[in-house]
Amino acid sequence: MAHSDNNAGAAPMPGYDAGTYGRAFADVYDDWYRNLGDVDALARCVDELAPPGPLCELGIGTGRVARALADRGRRVTGIDISPDMLERLRADDREGRITAVMGDMVDDLATAVGSTPAVGVVAAYNTVLNLLSADRQQQFFHSVASVLSPDGYVFVEATVPPDDAISHSTVGVRSMTTSTVVLSVARHRGESNMADGHFIEFTDGDVVRLRPWTIRYLHIDEMDAMASAAGLELHQRFADWSHTPFRVDADNHVSIYRRRS
Repeated sequence: MAHSDNNAGAAPMPGYDAGTYGRAFADVYDDWYRNLGDVDALARCVDELAPPGPLCELGIGTGRVARALADRGRRVTGIDISPDMLERLRADDREGRITAVMGDMVDDLATAVGSTPAVGVVAAYNTVLNLLSADRQQQFFHSVASVLSPDGYVFVEATVPPDDAISHSTVGVRSMTTSTVVLSVARHRGESNMADGHFIEFTDGDVVRLRPWTIRYLHIDEMDAMASAAGLELHQRFADWSHTPFRVDADNHVSIYRRRS
């Protein structure tokens, strides 16, 4: 169901901070999102375009994408602000193929990458939307450009925002078994490009679990302008990692940038 919401403001929900998402989702992320997107197609796209050299993934989380990149023989460094997510990554990466750094993907990126520039920087599935202001999203592109090699590429995957500025709320069922129900509650605040919500998990005989999230949408022309201000230009844009041509009615986009000629 949905209804109009005229009281939606521009700030994230009270109490939400940079570490909230990791604390809320680390224990279920791999189970809930193991089939999110085609990580093999992602890794193939990055590997085919980026020249030999190190890759960096932003918002590496539990390592779902980084493992696919490492499987192709790439050296991967990732950064994430959530110790809960990185703890799970390290538990799965017993061979130490991935260098995982805890830190802010904007402010600490240069330290994470070190002295060797990255030939590819990957911000998969809505990572850039987790930055909750236009200023932080602009700083994201400047930080990425500062660690990119002259022949490197930036890979950004994101949801295409709704066309209108109408604010509304939704309630739905994410999943349901005989013992567990997970509801999805969200509000979309078109006038501020914000959306936030909860997954509310009911398990028979257990406490209710809230899993909050917040994003700031980036319209494609706004993203391109931010990239341009950071000295990057659009190289290619697809609807997915398998190079499906992008159309204006697509739900998602994969935008690939490089240094301006």
